Amino acid sequence: MAGLIEARLRELGLKLPDAAPAFATYVPWKVHKDIAYISGQGPLMDGKPVAEFCGKVGRDITIEQGERAAALTALNILAQLKIACGGDLDRVQGCLQLCGYVNCIDDFKESPKVVNGASKLLVDIFGQSALHSRLAVCCNALPFGISVEISANFIIG
Repeated sequence: MAGLIEARLRELGLKLPDAAPAFATYVPWKVHKDIAYISGQGPLMDGKPVAEFCGKVGRDITIEQGERAAALTALNILAQLKIACGGDLDRVQGCLQLCGYVNCIDDFKESPKVVNGASKLLVDIFGQSALHSRLAVCCNALPFGISVEISANFIIG
């Protein structure tokens, strides 16, 4: 039955943002065989960084704001994934990996908590098939001053 994931998004009160274009010389997504590779996405709306989610976690924004930034980033990942799947998110069979980067202060040690905002949202939407391997790295800067950037790989059918 088509539209199960779209129905789940509505049930959760979520709406996918418009997919942002590439900001440099790369593509936002690429499919090879049955794997969709989604380039790094951030907490954007209408293709622009959300001010509440810009800056360093631990100084400018809280861990909780960082988690929300990661959740919005996951929705941006899904916006790209939807295009990669020809508009049908029901083709997604599982999530393989998330690679998350957190713009934070030097002694910040809670990057897994921040990136978990994306992990949790994906599992809420897709169920256990969205459990994935993950990287959650602290860094000193991200493009446009965003607090979180995440790339992802999915199995599609």
